[in-house]
Amino acid sequence: MECDMSERESELCDTCTEKQPLRILLSSLLRRKMLPKSSFLISATPETFEKMEGRVECTNVKIVTGFNESNIKMYFRSLFQDKTKTQEIFSLVKENQQLFTVCQVPVLCWMVATCLKKEIEKGRDLVSVCRRTTSLYTTHIFNLFIPQSAQYPSKESQAQLQSLCSLAAEGMWTDTFVFGEEALRRNGIMDSDIPTLLDVRILEKSKKSEKSYIFLHPSIQEVCAAIFYLLKSHMDHPSQDVKSIEALIFTFLKKVKVQWIFFGSFIFGLLHESEQKKLEAFFGHQLSQEIKRQLYQCLETISGNEELQEQVDGMKLFYCLFEMDDEAFLAQAMNCMEQINFVAKDYSDVIVAAHCLQHCSTLKKLSLSTQNVLSEGQEHSYTEKLLMCWHHMCSVLISSKDIYILQVKNTNLNETASLVLYSHLMYPSCTLKALVVNNVTFLCDNRLFFELIQNQCLQHLDLNLTFLSHGDVKLLCDVLSQEECNIEKLMVAACNLSPDDCKVFASVLISSKMLKHLNLSSNNLDKGISSLSKALCHPDCVLKNLVLVNCSLSEQCWDYLSEVLRRNKTLNHLDISSNDLKDEGLKVLCRALSLPDSVLKSLSVRYCLITTSGCQDLAEVLRKNQNLRNLQVSNNKIEDAGVKLLCDAIKHPNCHLENIGLEACALTGACCEDLASAFTHCKTLWGINLQENALDHSGLIVLFEALKQQQCTLHVLGLRITDFDKETQELLMAEEEKNPHLSILSSV
Repeated sequence: MECDMSERESELCDTCTEKQPLRILLSSLLRRKMLPKSSFLISATPETFEKMEGRVECTNVKIVTGFNESNIKMYFRSLFQDKTKTQEIFSLVKENQQLFTVCQVPVLCWMVATCLKKEIEKGRDLVSVCRRTTSLYTTHIFNLFIPQSAQYPSKESQAQLQSLCSLAAEGMWTDTFVFGEEALRRNGIMDSDIPTLLDVRILEKSKKSEKSYIFLHPSIQEVCAAIFYLLKSHMDHPSQDVKSIEALIFTFLKKVKVQWIFFGSFIFGLLHESEQKKLEAFFGHQLSQEIKRQLYQCLETISGNEELQEQVDGMKLFYCLFEMDDEAFLAQAMNCMEQINFVAKDYSDVIVAAHCLQHCSTLKKLSLSTQNVLSEGQEHSYTEKLLMCWHHMCSVLISSKDIYILQVKNTNLNETASLVLYSHLMYPSCTLKALVVNNVTFLCDNRLFFELIQNQCLQHLDLNLTFLSHGDVKLLCDVLSQEECNIEKLMVAACNLSPDDCKVFASVLISSKMLKHLNLSSNNLDKGISSLSKALCHPDCVLKNLVLVNCSLSEQCWDYLSEVLRRNKTLNHLDISSNDLKDEGLKVLCRALSLPDSVLKSLSVRYCLITTSGCQDLAEVLRKNQNLRNLQVSNNKIEDAGVKLLCDAIKHPNCHLENIGLEACALTGACCEDLASAFTHCKTLWGINLQENALDHSGLIVLFEALKQQQCTLHVLGLRITDFDKETQELLMAEEEKNPHLSILSSV
């Protein structure tokens, strides 16, 4: 499905008679905008479902797991008559967790078992075949094309496999898994070849049409596509859709194509010495070593680009390096990486991640999740090996001397796993500056966790989405109050805090000389604001930033916060977005902000039910408060009349505003004259966000005329270009190109 359901609600349609692009129709159906009572049966891989889950309405998920351990063992017994031999082979496969996972798919279990049976019949060593997943796949495929009695393939078999690999590569790049006769011929597969390919079971007839074909399994298509790149350049392929090896690696590592499960890792796996020998023996010529150099250059490119490193999926990279099975290359590659982000979803992932991470020495940022892999309930046979792998993963906190950020997210850790992490975090050479623990459950005494944050290097602690009991809050605040504690930034959003917890945090605000930033968002704190406010008014409080987004604050809170704004001399930033502030509450705060000694520099009141009337009070603040630099009013229905009030105030000589957010404020092109006037009169304004407003072409022309003026200091304009028609899009791009000082950004 070429549909990622990323369309905005306004783009969807609610009638099936309306002509729309396929992606809009699919999104409208799956998100129940159209035919809301209809039902759909969708088959998806786990990774595809992860992307869809938050966007599909009313999902009922059924997970099809395939063969379990006893099923795999039973199938092996049916193929190998000798019980002792069966157990040996089963144990060998089970030792390779990746190969054992492959066997959960029935058709691949058949492939593994029949491949090993043929190798036994030929008197070959099974250990080398089961070394990595790549070696099993290549052994199976080459066996299909070499007769039992022969040592080498015929020229015809070589040509057939080469053509098959060309077909597979084209399919990977064009998202094609069902091939018609034309595609087969284009890649050199003749009608006379098809019976052979069907007979050896590398292709199957598709049920979609009589003369179309599929690979036995998508993973077999992936390994064939990978072999193509070892034999030829993409330039030699008959289809221009087939891209370079570099494009392949970046596409795979960034998970641009979620259906590519093994493609990239097979490329790396085929570079192992034993795989190279197998390829050279089958095709009868020596392979170029250029690909290995190209792969390393790809990793070097990633290492020099922070944005690329953020996009790379760590598990994909780990599997690539694991399949290659080259310790020297692994060490080189891992020392290219300064930032790694990965999610280990199962036992196999943990093994592979641990194998790679223990070779890191230059890492600076690490973000990881092990989900439920290290929680209670693991089979005893796995527990010891799992914990050893976890130990290797945590050892990166010691081996990487420059690591300063660790994020653990969406993870449940049993007591032993928690202790392993704690011991590494408390190690004398661990110099973490930021610890981020999001949606994590430690199945042990939490006192140990709060002891470890006494590490004097730690300055930033983020516990967002991690459940904290009242006892946990007390333990946390006891540590924060200690003189040795150097934590400056504390994030405890969505931690199930209560108003009673505010009293505990209040004591820290008075006693701590280090805490400068406190985020308490998405907790129900209404009645606790009085305690916090008293502490914020205390002369010993040094807090600079307070974030109270979505804290269910009611009318009584505004008087308390108003008093804070009057008396606190260190608070620079206050964010009370997504609370029912309304115009009445805003008026209370604005009285304090209009005082000549107000020190607040940044105020955010997004989603606060403010109307045009509230803008009168904000305008008064802008005229009187010379310290306010940043004002975020987005997602309030202030309309054109409200913007006029703000623009008139922005032009006042006392106003030193630098940045204003007016996203989704129900504005039209009629307000552009007022905005243009503000642009040319205010000497400090450098940024404005106007996204998701109904600004028209003529209104934007007025804005850009103002932006051309020499006295205009605006550098950042928030507009989503795709929201406009073609003519207006061309205007926006042309104006940005003409003005070297202007950036039009879709996210501000």
